Amino acid sequence: MIKSFADWLIYGVLGLDSANHWGAALNFFVYDTIKILILLFLISSLMGVINAYFPVDRVKNFLSRKKLYGLQYFLASLFGAITPFCSCSSIPLFIGFVKGGIPLGVTFAFLITSPLVNEVAVAMFLGTFGLKVTLVYAISGILLGTIGGFILEKFKLDKYLSPWVKKIQEESEVETKLWEGEHIPFMKRLPKIISDSWGIVKGVLLYVIIGIAIGGVIHGFVPNGFFEQYLTKDNPFAVPMAVILGVPMYANAAGIVPVIQVFVAKGVPMGTALAFMMAVVGLSLPEATLLKKVMTWKLIGIFFGTVSLFIIILGYLFNIIL
Repeated sequence: MIKSFADWLIYGVLGLDSANHWGAALNFFVYDTIKILILLFLISSLMGVINAYFPVDRVKNFLSRKKLYGLQYFLASLFGAITPFCSCSSIPLFIGFVKGGIPLGVTFAFLITSPLVNEVAVAMFLGTFGLKVTLVYAISGILLGTIGGFILEKFKLDKYLSPWVKKIQEESEVETKLWEGEHIPFMKRLPKIISDSWGIVKGVLLYVIIGIAIGGVIHGFVPNGFFEQYLTKDNPFAVPMAVILGVPMYANAAGIVPVIQVFVAKGVPMGTALAFMMAVVGLSLPEATLLKKVMTWKLIGIFFGTVSLFIIILGYLFNIIL
């Protein structure tokens, strides 16, 4: 429905062509802005209901137990793998986790894996590259989230969350204590839940618009074949270059798989192509812009740097085993 509206508005009302750079960019902007804002409101409302009726402190205590031996990061990564979100669409749920007080490393495990691995991308990989490549990609994506979340948790990065996040965390804890043990009808709680959710949407609205605008420009104006000339098998630095070139891009896993197929057909090594794909779908400038409302630039830099390093290592490893 949202896609149909975006097509109607840009291609019908404004009369732009889908093959036109501005048409593609504006269509992308309208579609993703509406989709992410709706998703953010719905997930924020859902987290509000959970915070009101579910003992979040127990979840936090469970996920913080050392005797889980890292299982919490794997579970968060696995949950990310089964959610069909792109990097920017994952952020509303990430905000919900942070608001609920879930350990930051666990939320990072979800944020890393969610855009990398989903059922659509797995199906497309299976049909395009076969079972071996699909298994290697899916398993490595989940392991990347698990290990990345575990390592980032060890850095004790909570102090680098933005003041806005810390404020909503405090407000959430106060509301939980006020409602704890009280049998307040859902309809009486609903206005407060909706008000808080709308407050979160308003708080990140500017960042959503700026982030998706960047993604729209990249989506509409970067020419086809621009990257292939830099990612040849003769270039020993092709893998880190693929990651560096991929980060500014913005696309979901399903949208980038056909591009990777073209890369491989034109001689780009599989590991280099997969590293490029991971950088495109797992990290992006629009994602960084959205995260700015949640994190300081230092935390964003640590997150992007850590994930980029892991992707580069995986790229070289893929080139050896695939």
